[in-house]
Amino acid sequence: MVLLILSLNLFLLSQNGVLSCNKQEQDSLRTFISSHSPPLNLSLNWSPSTNCCHWHGVDCTSHNGAPRVTHLWLPKKNLSGTSLTLPNLPFLAHINLSHNHLSGLLPALPPRLLTLDLSFNSLFGPLIRTFPLTIHTLDLSSNHFNGSFDPSFLLPQPSSLAIFNISNNTFTSSNPSSICHISPLIKILDFSMNQFVGHISPSLAICSNLQVFRTGSNSLSGPLPHDLYTLTRLQEISLSNNQLSGPINKAIVNLSNLIILELHTNQLSGEIPQNIGLLSKLEHLQLHSNNLNGTFPPSLTKCSNLTTLLLRNNLLNGQISKLNFSKLQHLQALDLGNNSFMGSIPDTLCLCKSITAIRLAFNQLSGEVPPCMASLKSLTHVSLTENHLSNAVGALNTLKHCQNLAVLFLSRCFHDERIHNNDSDNLHTFKNLQILTLAGCKLKGQIPTWISKLKKLEVLNLSFNRISGPIPAWIGSMPSLYVLNLTQNSLTGEIPREITRLPALISDNRGTDLSHLALPFLYDKLQYNRLFNLPPSLKLGSNSLSGRIPTEIGQLKLLQVLELSNNKLIGSIPEQLSNLTNLEKLDMSGNDLTGNIPKSLTKLHFLSAFSVADNDLEGEIPKGGQFETFGIGAFEGNPKLCGEVIHRSCGAVVINRRMPEEENDAGSRSVWYYMRFPLGLGYFVGLVGGTVLLFFKRW
Repeated sequence: MVLLILSLNLFLLSQNGVLSCNKQEQDSLRTFISSHSPPLNLSLNWSPSTNCCHWHGVDCTSHNGAPRVTHLWLPKKNLSGTSLTLPNLPFLAHINLSHNHLSGLLPALPPRLLTLDLSFNSLFGPLIRTFPLTIHTLDLSSNHFNGSFDPSFLLPQPSSLAIFNISNNTFTSSNPSSICHISPLIKILDFSMNQFVGHISPSLAICSNLQVFRTGSNSLSGPLPHDLYTLTRLQEISLSNNQLSGPINKAIVNLSNLIILELHTNQLSGEIPQNIGLLSKLEHLQLHSNNLNGTFPPSLTKCSNLTTLLLRNNLLNGQISKLNFSKLQHLQALDLGNNSFMGSIPDTLCLCKSITAIRLAFNQLSGEVPPCMASLKSLTHVSLTENHLSNAVGALNTLKHCQNLAVLFLSRCFHDERIHNNDSDNLHTFKNLQILTLAGCKLKGQIPTWISKLKKLEVLNLSFNRISGPIPAWIGSMPSLYVLNLTQNSLTGEIPREITRLPALISDNRGTDLSHLALPFLYDKLQYNRLFNLPPSLKLGSNSLSGRIPTEIGQLKLLQVLELSNNKLIGSIPEQLSNLTNLEKLDMSGNDLTGNIPKSLTKLHFLSAFSVADNDLEGEIPKGGQFETFGIGAFEGNPKLCGEVIHRSCGAVVINRRMPEEENDAGSRSVWYYMRFPLGLGYFVGLVGGTVLLFFKRW
């Protein structure tokens, strides 16, 4: 009965308009939105004829029987303005204006504020205001705040702050983990991606409720503080990209609630604690890019919740053949690359049915790719580069069954084998393959025709092998190919004109990006996180290609790298190369090219590397544009060239070249020199020389 009467009273109050919003607060909200919202932004529907407590992003709570605005929740509303001001709402407790375009200094804050989220804006300047005593959640991440951060100045003492995030700004000074003295109730502490220096404060242990501790991408140094291992409620430790040193203490296993442990890209040393597998809740373990040594802890294979295990770029060693990965049913990414592991690829990896990325590159593994890997249907990324594997044909026949495979690195694995060229084996079942590298294997044979069936292939690297025969014309019809590297082989014949029709080098029709992959990939000694970052390239250098450079090559508008060096190419440099306006590197050195260097090449404004050395070019080296930046090495070995860059005047009498000695009919040797003269003088010298020669021939 009491509940019925109470409900009836509330209904009557609402009908009489008692719960309609405060007029002054409504006007203040409208003033705020008019100064921070584009004129045509009608999505909020803040009509003066409606109750502001029902407006989008606004909520009210009754105070002494009257509704007062307590929530202003407008993330991702395209709000803008050069000077952020907040509405005059004395009861406002929760503000979320994140992911907008607001700028200016931090404004005055309501006295009853509990939550403030201004993340992902363009606010700037030092923090000069003391936050309200009531503040519980504070997120100022991803702005442009700067200056020294002093928590004792900004926060009341004692503070009830529980969530504190100032990541991705440019704060300086020693790191603010001393905030625990002021706010011991903190659960989430994030000051990553700033410019903090010094050691992590030992006072961290005061924050006994800490669950998330992030301080990555700063310049912190020194050891991991021992107090860190006492915070048993921790679920995440992210301290990557600093200069932290020393060992990981065995006491790490005390953090039994740990789900994420990211200590990568530091200077940590010593062994990975062998009992680290006791962290049974661990899902993400990233210790890569340190100086850790010792063996792979077998206990890690018992962490059945692991999804990410990254140990690359360390000094780890030992046999991994007998490790049992069968319990890692949730494992998605495994990276043990750039260590000194030995043995064969463990068969038990085939039991990790969720795995999408395996990187074992740059180790000392031997044996063959296990045939059971054909069962890994989720696999998208395999990198086995720089190992001592054998049976390239077997590896390809196994991995072709991984229908989702997009990245396959097998460079410098299989030595002196014959490349597979049997189209009947349906190797074209690599239907999703986007990157294929088999470089540096000294493989023999011709470019296999099954590659022509890889319709999604964007990167093909067969460099540094012993592949012979012509470049097949079908390469020009591969719809997605925009990086082709055939450098250092034994290819012969002319550059096929079909190759100048590669669709992905004429117009940008590249397909799915690979940014979703858990692992970066190495290509040409550089690390990439996305396939789209690879420069469109055509590399045919160091072969035995002959004939002329096709003029149609100027159609490849998107080309950034063109390497034709050390072949047997003849003829002139095509003017059409000047159409390659995105070109950054052009190397035609070590051929038999003749004629002038086209002046139109000076229009290639992005060209940063250029060489025509060791040809038979002549005339003046073009001036202007990027040609002002190329040194003498780009033109040496062309005695008929002249110009300031090679300190050879185009008008002076200069001995340019000593031709090879030839035997005449009498068996004696004659020596010939080519000389350059000014036009008038050249005619006179030629006339006199001809007369003298005629005189001596009579004798």
